[in-house]
Amino acid sequence: MASRTRIIFFLVVFIFMLTNLSGCILKDKREVNEKTNLNENTPFPIGQNAKKQPLLIAVFYLKISDQDEYLVREVHKLPDTKNVLEAALQELILGKPLTPGAYKVLSPQTKILGITVEDGLATVNFSRQVLTANVGSKGEALGIQSIVNTLTEFSEIQRVSFLVEGKLDDRTRDWWGHVGLYEQPFKRDLTWVFEPAIWVTHPVENQVIGVPLFVKGSARVFEGAVICRLLDAKGKVLVKEFTTATCGAPGRGDFELRLSLEPSLSGNGRVEVFWESPKDGSEQDKIVIPIRWSK
Repeated sequence: MASRTRIIFFLVVFIFMLTNLSGCILKDKREVNEKTNLNENTPFPIGQNAKKQPLLIAVFYLKISDQDEYLVREVHKLPDTKNVLEAALQELILGKPLTPGAYKVLSPQTKILGITVEDGLATVNFSRQVLTANVGSKGEALGIQSIVNTLTEFSEIQRVSFLVEGKLDDRTRDWWGHVGLYEQPFKRDLTWVFEPAIWVTHPVENQVIGVPLFVKGSARVFEGAVICRLLDAKGKVLVKEFTTATCGAPGRGDFELRLSLEPSLSGNGRVEVFWESPKDGSEQDKIVIPIRWSK
């Protein structure tokens, strides 16, 4: 009888320990998610990584034309990594711009010493080499915004602040000598992103689409007029819709629309997004995204 009592006692203790352990694991997971403002169902707007596919990361570089100095947005394909924020910044430092005339403003010797994200605020700790950029006042403003816009491509980040070797001293606040960091934290601003005229953030390439098809992106086009159509594999237009971005050129605005369709069979096709010239009706700055659908 005593032996049976001891067995029951040890079973109760064992179950109690398991319950506490699982509770601690869940608590730790919640604390990590709360600190980084992430959860299991929060995808990055760019990059589908569940199957260790290459990351698609949006980065912003500077460009000077005959008329102006501005930012360009590019999507780069990077190796899979858990440190996606650092990978994005490393691409600003060491990556190769794809847009003719675009250039990097950060010194290649710049190191990322750390990135923390809490309550939507990303704080980037740079090495001292970040302060060596040689640009004018507009170049400095655009350089700061290129970092901010790159990081705010990720859904959990709304604001960005900078440190240099863990400090925000007078030299750090002065930054590159013109604009400085006196107004940080900085927010996303696409006002000076002139290229490309259109980009699409949803759907992504080769995505299996839902019904209706949700299309979302950014445009800098005449009167904000955006045209979207869905074509099958043979080039037949299945549906075509028009929408207006929140701002027309020379400003930049967001757009979104839904394409209603009833696919009869599983298949593939493409989404095309563009605008039409008011002079001759020709299609301009067309974006083509291959997609798939199932019945």
